[in-house]
Amino acid sequence: MNLVDVKVHSPTATILMDRSASGNALDERLIADLNQALDDLHQEKRVRAIVLTGAGRDFCLGMDLHELHEHTAVDEIQAMPLWIQQWERLAEVIERILRFPKPIIAAVDGKAIGAGFSLALASDIIVASESATFGASAIQRGMVGGILAPLLAFRVGSSMASRLTLTGDSLSSAEALNCNIIAKRVPSNQIWVAANELAGRCAVWPASPIAASKRLLNETIGESLMTCLSVGAAAAATACSTETAAEGIKAFVEGRPAVWKH
Repeated sequence: MNLVDVKVHSPTATILMDRSASGNALDERLIADLNQALDDLHQEKRVRAIVLTGAGRDFCLGMDLHELHEHTAVDEIQAMPLWIQQWERLAEVIERILRFPKPIIAAVDGKAIGAGFSLALASDIIVASESATFGASAIQRGMVGGILAPLLAFRVGSSMASRLTLTGDSLSSAEALNCNIIAKRVPSNQIWVAANELAGRCAVWPASPIAASKRLLNETIGESLMTCLSVGAAAAATACSTETAAEGIKAFVEGRPAVWKH
């Protein structure tokens, strides 16, 4: 079963993450399907801009901690390559969105947490519903938001990156609008329409200057971003190998507060 539904409505298309029972949490299959959808739409000449959104109540609740929990059951030496692979896969899809030559508009309804927040920030423009929230929850699980932190610093600034990654705080869509994280705030039943309208406004312009503008913004002005994402993925993987992260992930899976050894 494909966990991503792609619909082409020329000159735009929609990528729908369709794992709603898990809040569209990013497991290995969903990340692979996202990469495949981007590959397919890269080649689709009818499509000039894309809307990225999630099925169900939430945009994306981040990495699938149930899948990550499976890695805590094996020896640390065996687990480390698994952690590295997991975070490198996330970094790969984030980098692909940043390098994608066509505009990507994230339509965020419900929660965009951790890696889900990263997907939204990697997109070129974010439209959010009035009930949307954005959060950096890694610290709450004894983990490191190695992908989210550089994206926050790049898109919003280091002050906001520090605040969210160190406190685990969430932002309402109203706060996100005030911080210029999102471009537009609309009722939930208008979220796709508003995002597709923005995608359509981008799609009317020639493809080559659009692609060049994205390269300028994300790869030239954001010269160090790709390096920071690689370093961040390594930091996140290393943090996952600790007892602190193991307890945080286990507590989440078991639905209880974590008991930290400070």
